[in-house]
Amino acid sequence: MRIPLSRLTLALMTTGVVPAALAAPTNELAAMQAQIDALKQAYDARIQALEAQLQAAQRGASAAAAAPQAEAPPAAVTPVAAPSVAASANGFNPQVAVILSGTYSALQRDPGTWQMGGFQPTGGEVGPGTRGFNLGESEMTLSANIDPWFFGSLTMAVSPENEISAEEAFVQTRALPAGLQVKAGRFFSGVGYLNEQHAHTWDFVDAPLAYQAFFGGQFKQEGVQARWLAPTEQFLELTAELGKGADFPGTDRNRNGAGSVVLAAHTGGDVGDSNSWRAGVSWLRHEAQDREWNTTDLAGNEVTNAFTGRSQLWVLDGVWKWAPYGNATRTNFKLQGEYFRRRETGDVTYDTTDVSGNGSPLAGYRSAQSGWYLQGVYQFAPSWRVGLRHDRLDSGSVRYGSNGLYLADSTYNPQRNSLMVDWSLSEFSRWRLQVSDDRAREGVKDKQLFLQYQMSLGAHGAHSY
Repeated sequence: MRIPLSRLTLALMTTGVVPAALAAPTNELAAMQAQIDALKQAYDARIQALEAQLQAAQRGASAAAAAPQAEAPPAAVTPVAAPSVAASANGFNPQVAVILSGTYSALQRDPGTWQMGGFQPTGGEVGPGTRGFNLGESEMTLSANIDPWFFGSLTMAVSPENEISAEEAFVQTRALPAGLQVKAGRFFSGVGYLNEQHAHTWDFVDAPLAYQAFFGGQFKQEGVQARWLAPTEQFLELTAELGKGADFPGTDRNRNGAGSVVLAAHTGGDVGDSNSWRAGVSWLRHEAQDREWNTTDLAGNEVTNAFTGRSQLWVLDGVWKWAPYGNATRTNFKLQGEYFRRRETGDVTYDTTDVSGNGSPLAGYRSAQSGWYLQGVYQFAPSWRVGLRHDRLDSGSVRYGSNGLYLADSTYNPQRNSLMVDWSLSEFSRWRLQVSDDRAREGVKDKQLFLQYQMSLGAHGAHSY
């Protein structure tokens, strides 16, 4: 990084300074040499200062490497560890990001009668919503590096019902060795593929039927998550979570210890210059106590039942992405799908308020149900995408024991087909049109149309692969 004297002398010769100096007296030559020495010292000091600034910038870049940059279209690159939300460059002021979302819905059938035949209602974010104009799930995120060891993020969500809640609020490590990362607080669980992504990053207006049936929309953890990224050429990530387990399919048990456990493994990589993939398996175990749901019994009574027992869910997920030579700015294609299978064992109390007059009997309960979805999204121009999704649920086998005298087993398998087209004027704005043929209700076809807008204000961190 030093400038040789010969180069400086050559530069001076091109200006005519050196020839003049050769013709000058000896004292003038000494003065010129002193000036050259002073210039050398000044250049040395400046170069040292620049080297120090470069080293500081390199350290800052290494610390920020784990934080993703602004969202960009999907590219065919090797999957990386699920990234944290982008860290603020200003240590004193957190980054602020706002997502504005709204929807217009035209529904053929009364959304108040919507249900998934053969599945217990979850009471969560399920169904097509209400008719007409609605505020979507808008959110505001505050995030920043707390210090060299921790990062923090808070996301507040505003629901269409004008309810404000903490969607995510967590702290996350930044400097653990050996590819380890720990997160604590409230966060979207790492189970499956789509669950960890915020709704504004989805390719369709609503969540797949499987997510609505088995998670009530999305599954949040209140607990701790540990992740390990293997130091291998092929992407390999292992996840473990312990949580309170108060959200569906669990309940608040008013006990010490964990009410839910999640174990997950994901792997992936590149195939040539234009393709990449990721696949995984997840396992979720819940403990539920008096989880209530309303239904109509065989006698036509509207009754409330309660389940107490264990719920176990397995999820297989996969995604394949194509972009010409890894450049997804003009055209790309993404194929993704997930398969869910849940088993529940325990007891069910029929008609907890004894509306039927049968004395609210308690009996054993066993169920095995499944569901899946498959979707493809093709970007055929820099701002335009089209997508198709198929959802299907299998009500499987449900056994109420002696309560089978009062409660009916359903063999109906809900399904739905959705087609969407969206246009993004920039990476900060998107308009989407979606039409769906919804057959979640037994014997009922519902034609649905949605027009959605999504606007991003401020920097918003990228999401996982």
